[in-house]
Amino acid sequence: MLTVEKIGGTSMSALQDVIKNIVLFERTGDQLYNRIFVVSAFSGVTDLLLENKKTGAPGVYHRIAKHQNFHRPLKDLIVKLKAINKKYVDLGLDLAIADQFIENHVNQAQKYLENLANILASGYVSKEGILQAAREILASIGESHSAFNFTNILQNMNINTALVDLSGFNDHRAFTIDQRIKHAFKDIELKKTLCIVTGYAKGTEGIMREFDRGYSEVTFSKIAEFLKPAEAIIHKEYHLSTADPALVGLENCTPVGYTNYDIADQLADVGMEAIHPKASKPLEVSGINLRIKNTFEPSHPGTLITREFVCEHKRVEVITGTDKLLMIDVYDPSMVGNVGSDLQIMQAFYDHKVSYTFKATSANSISIVIWARDFNKKLISKLEDDFEKVTIEKVAMVCLLGTNMDQPGLLAKSANALTENNINIKSAGFALRKVNIQFLIAPEQFKLAIIALNKAMK
Repeated sequence: MLTVEKIGGTSMSALQDVIKNIVLFERTGDQLYNRIFVVSAFSGVTDLLLENKKTGAPGVYHRIAKHQNFHRPLKDLIVKLKAINKKYVDLGLDLAIADQFIENHVNQAQKYLENLANILASGYVSKEGILQAAREILASIGESHSAFNFTNILQNMNINTALVDLSGFNDHRAFTIDQRIKHAFKDIELKKTLCIVTGYAKGTEGIMREFDRGYSEVTFSKIAEFLKPAEAIIHKEYHLSTADPALVGLENCTPVGYTNYDIADQLADVGMEAIHPKASKPLEVSGINLRIKNTFEPSHPGTLITREFVCEHKRVEVITGTDKLLMIDVYDPSMVGNVGSDLQIMQAFYDHKVSYTFKATSANSISIVIWARDFNKKLISKLEDDFEKVTIEKVAMVCLLGTNMDQPGLLAKSANALTENNINIKSAGFALRKVNIQFLIAPEQFKLAIIALNKAMK
């Protein structure tokens, strides 16, 4: 049974557990093969290369973008990557070979980046295109590093392992990503080979141009779409749970078990990604089931995401949300009975490339919720020019998600749970299909709201 499996950065950093719990768990001989592992960079490495995903702290890329010297940060990077290598000597990594590989790789990348920096300084070409190329080059380093080490260790364990390097670092053929994947797998006998694949894939379209930091899941998805495995699997350091264990306590939540791709999209919309939404679509369309597993609980089946699943019992499957939102309320007394106000506002959002996660309307106002990180002063100025009053307020969103939860009293029960905890509901909403009921509240009450809803839905 062919599987395509993705291993995240935090799991990769626990490589001993990955080998024990994923590669070798209940498998011997030929059972080890017919599997493809798409790997992320070791935890924190891509943050050093690009920027910290959570805090925005600058990495090597920002030195290039600001026309600053980036040679010292690259030398420091080699030191840090070699320090990571030392952690895996006990697993069988050939340290000298691994160190030489990453040193050569970063030095070659430096030559490419120097050329880009010189072109950028000339002012003759588009800055955006050059900087995008720099991000691609830098991003590829992390996955090439982790994939090489993983392959080397498995080969030294006498497992027939192939390194499938999609970074195209020394391959200058003008392949699209799909073409590169097809070319990379054309001569591999999968039934006798375990494949380790870089999560970064080089292509003429530029994988980061469209997907940015979600690129490794896109590579995983594209490989699955091409090879049509029996199942696609993502290994994370946690289960996809009914609520965040860090908020409600591990004893107050359980793995979801089963859900569908629609709920996966709803989760992604509030930042709790089971899978990047643009990576899930090819799997969904191709009818490939996706399983989310916990690296550290190998015997647990995890959560299976399919296209058709609808829970046979009415229940809430997941309680989630985010406290990193802004509500933009646009008010104008001329809206009532005036066709086109909504279109005018949406056109402004489109023109400034700002997406939204929630919208509510009344006779004279339209409230729109966006991610705080997407705040755009020019958008606000445009809205203020066109309408009488624009109000901006920090908010949190808590959501009830489920494939079959349309039942009388659910809205009242959840609103009452919030009310009993003195949580004021600023706005609420749900679409006709009722797979996502959303409440907007004050950010400082976010944790309390998640706990209250989780307790009420048991």
